[in-house]
Amino acid sequence: MNDRYAYGDQRPGNPSVAYLDQVQLRDLQKTLPLRVLSEADFAHWQRYGFVIIKNAISPEQVKRTADFLWEFQELDQHDIASWTKPQLRDHDMKELNGSGMVEAYQNQTLWDNRQSQRIYDAFVDIWDRTDLWVTIDRANLNTPNNGIRKFGGFIHWDADTTLDPLPVNVQGVLALSDTTEEGGGFQCIPELFEHFIEWRKTAPADRNPWRPDVDSLPWQPRFIPMQAGDFLIFNSLLAHGIRPNTSTDKVRLAQYISFTPADESNLELRDWRIGSWFKREPARGYAFPGDPRGWEQTRYPQAQLSPLGERILGLARWADGERVFDPAVVFATDVSVA
Repeated sequence: MNDRYAYGDQRPGNPSVAYLDQVQLRDLQKTLPLRVLSEADFAHWQRYGFVIIKNAISPEQVKRTADFLWEFQELDQHDIASWTKPQLRDHDMKELNGSGMVEAYQNQTLWDNRQSQRIYDAFVDIWDRTDLWVTIDRANLNTPNNGIRKFGGFIHWDADTTLDPLPVNVQGVLALSDTTEEGGGFQCIPELFEHFIEWRKTAPADRNPWRPDVDSLPWQPRFIPMQAGDFLIFNSLLAHGIRPNTSTDKVRLAQYISFTPADESNLELRDWRIGSWFKREPARGYAFPGDPRGWEQTRYPQAQLSPLGERILGLARWADGERVFDPAVVFATDVSVA
């Protein structure tokens, strides 16, 4: 079967931000001074499609976030027997089943990581601009993939790689545990990104835009080791995915965070983003089913935002820091604030 359009409207990617028309980031010429990345880091990013920022958040914040994820998943980090509990809800995006996705989006500790100055500054380096919006995204707690949690890993793109011009977008993953090759974690194919333009010229016209045929490639997926607190930024044109956790006692924890240029003229998107934070809702899209228990709305309070947090959400304008509206008035009939 030709699976070029198999996804239909059910596509990977995060629609809480929008693609903007601009030069491919691998070709971007810097105008702003680097804040976090070194010159070598930036060169690596442009050549291979990813870069790692060491110690992006503190050990204390790593622990706070990890403790929340264990609590939210109703798992005991000290009791391996508890780790075999079924996932709360099956995913329409089938390759995610068993991968340990945590359907939490608006918790305070997740927002604390998003509004980290060091993480924001790293994306300023990547985009070469300061007016950025953060994605509304979730986390991952991937226990050993066996029994009912059988999971084989995957490699995909979160962008349609057959488009011309190609999409421009960035993604990121914050490590909340040390990763090992057998314990799951991030994998990608850097050489495919490096040679992507040449490879695409000879790739089958009817190929899957979202998933490379790994067996046909001259390069294989590579595990990228990370330590707790490290942050990895990657180009959406980098083929990537989650490795299976083949260990017996290791757990991979992570949070997905990314930034894109703010689109303040897109009022519909801006208002949805603000509402999702205020009402504690998941991201839009079939890949983000949300928590069937409704815990974000019933067990946890609304996250408090710093001045930077208000800007990267879209609640405050980048130019002057003024709030665009009072969400307590606009969304008063939609939610009761904890």
